Amino acid sequence: MPSPAPAPSPPPVPAHPASASLARRLAAPAVTLAGVAAAFAYVGAVDPNEPGHYPVCPLLQLTGIYCPGCGGLRSAHAVATGDLAGAFGSNAMAVVGYGVFAVLWAVWVVRATRGLPTRITLSAVHWWGIGVVAAVFSVVRNLPFGSALAP
Repeated sequence: MPSPAPAPSPPPVPAHPASASLARRLAAPAVTLAGVAAAFAYVGAVDPNEPGHYPVCPLLQLTGIYCPGCGGLRSAHAVATGDLAGAFGSNAMAVVGYGVFAVLWAVWVVRATRGLPTRITLSAVHWWGIGVVAAVFSVVRNLPFGSALAP
């Protein structure tokens, strides 16, 4: 009669399971921040105010109308070089978006550190609200009284 096969050994346990788990939980926020930082570093180094580095907005080129994103690269360049006033002058909505990203990223890191799940869900009402704000911003920046919002 053959002898029974030996039971498989359990996987090795890391020396500090809590720190390995924390590192794994913080990996996604860290990679996200690294990607955003790399993008800002590139835009900070390659000035969008000089022609030829980035494509022109097709809506602006075809119609002369500023879209909600017009001036976004110049705004990111201004933030990357420390010119917050210039960033607001280029695209105020983008600067608000940078701030919202920073707050949500910080919440993500705190929740990941504590081992809590992070899930942000927006209902249709929220998405419509964001769309309305972007549309109003776009219309106002193209009117004479909203020229301060134009890039």
